[in-house]
Amino acid sequence: MQKFSVDSNGYYGEFGGAFVPEILYKCVKDLENSYLRILESEKFKREFEQLLRDYVGRPSPLYLSQQLSERFGCRIYLKREDLNHTGAHKINNAIGQILIAREMGKTRIIAETGAGQHGVAAATVCALMQMPCTVYMGKTDVERQAVNVKKMEMLGATVVPVTSGNMTLKDATNEAIRDWCSHPEETHYIIGSTIGPHPYPDLVARLQSVISKEIKVQLMEKEGRDYPDYLVACVGGGSNAAGTIYEYLDNDRVKIVLAEAGGKGVDSGYSAATIQLGTIGVLHGCKTLLMQTEDGQITEPYSISAGLDYPGVGPIHANLASQHRARVLPINDDEALRAAFELTRKEGIIPALESAHALAALEKVDFDPDDVVVLTLSGRGDKDLETYFKYENQF
Repeated sequence: MQKFSVDSNGYYGEFGGAFVPEILYKCVKDLENSYLRILESEKFKREFEQLLRDYVGRPSPLYLSQQLSERFGCRIYLKREDLNHTGAHKINNAIGQILIAREMGKTRIIAETGAGQHGVAAATVCALMQMPCTVYMGKTDVERQAVNVKKMEMLGATVVPVTSGNMTLKDATNEAIRDWCSHPEETHYIIGSTIGPHPYPDLVARLQSVISKEIKVQLMEKEGRDYPDYLVACVGGGSNAAGTIYEYLDNDRVKIVLAEAGGKGVDSGYSAATIQLGTIGVLHGCKTLLMQTEDGQITEPYSISAGLDYPGVGPIHANLASQHRARVLPINDDEALRAAFELTRKEGIIPALESAHALAALEKVDFDPDDVVVLTLSGRGDKDLETYFKYENQF
């Protein structure tokens, strides 16, 4: 995977690196020096695999959707990350990172969250390991994801509503980094996506790669080959997408289609389509594509989906887009809502709004009848019901 994986300096092509305040240099360096050793140790592998199996409920099913297959004239499988404990792919990463934190002697966990799924996953693993947990969440997201806030608090986490900026994921991340700067020795920051300073993008991608490892085994059983023609996933920061494609990056037979949040339209001023609109800059510790003004001020992102409402994108995805390895499609709010209601009514599955963006991307691809497509359903729609109720009569 040399061509598209991280190099020894923490870069994916021209994207990545570690741009951190001096006070955090040691934390990040310690993690960089430890993570591969821990991940490759027998003790970690044994405990991680056991928790994924017995606690999370993996492997998650690979489900052939009759309705989508008929509609798009090919074979479409859904990778059911929505069936994991806590309702999304986020738990895979949270379990792996808390095992690493414990191994490194850290005694306190912080996290940031947008849609709340990563916050719930972090709070869950902290309850499991009996570690204190503080979750930073933009006030806007606290209001639109109230159920997840209550879950985190019930699990014993302290949720801190952030009132700066747009009061969404970017601002929550800023506050989490400030906290980390104040308590660098004892704190491990569980970043929820493939963003942040090296080694976080690579660490999160490796922990989420369980998704594509399972896809290989499951496709072999169902199709007699271990690779699809297309992989489809939504991308905000990009952890479920990174996990979905990880094992296939260097397999040229596999086409990668990623769906980002077009909001009210890419040119509307209300969008989070970073790969369409972004230019190179540094945010939250890494060099990547960012939505920013000509003088480098971050543009406020917008999406109906709290989990895709971020002005940057993981450096792995910025590189895949710039190398034309991945095709990235902006999906607007209405397209995502329509796809969500269709899956709900025709397949009995209520998807997360993030995953609905991936479903809507199917409309924009021309498939051949013998194509095998795997779409990662990154999470379930429980957290988005209030939004769905609001738009129900329009679709």
